[in-house]
Amino acid sequence: IGVIEMGGWDTHANQGAETGRLARNLALLAEGLELLPETFGLAWKNTVVAVVTEFGRTVRINGSFGSDHGTAGAAFLLGGAVAGGRVATHWPGLNDNSLYEDRDLAPTSDMRALFKTILHDHLGINHKALDKLVFPNSDASIGPPGPLIRV
Repeated sequence: IGVIEMGGWDTHANQGAETGRLARNLALLAEGLELLPETFGLAWKNTVVAVVTEFGRTVRINGSFGSDHGTAGAAFLLGGAVAGGRVATHWPGLNDNSLYEDRDLAPTSDMRALFKTILHDHLGINHKALDKLVFPNSDASIGPPGPLIRV
């Protein structure tokens, strides 16, 4: 298990679109992720990479042409061990009636459930240990639908 952190995502002001700070960060992230299969070589077929936001952003742009902290985040899974090629969520939509607290994308899954699924299905850690030791008080967390990992 390894962790790589990439800062610069807190775009309260001048977030930009195709050429702003957000676009530059997304491009850097994409470039790094694109290198992983070749870098990992044969180990790639047994690899799960989780790209996860620390916090969400509001749906609407603020007065400083950025976005503020929001509720729902995002996660992307890739790697040879990932049963991918789909979006695994219950999409709430972006219309005004679907927003959480009239400002945020509505959360649909608990990130702990995503991590628990990966740790159980990919690394074989039992559910009891995950619920009690790794992610206490997460027994009822709701995860993404369908299989995520090839077993």
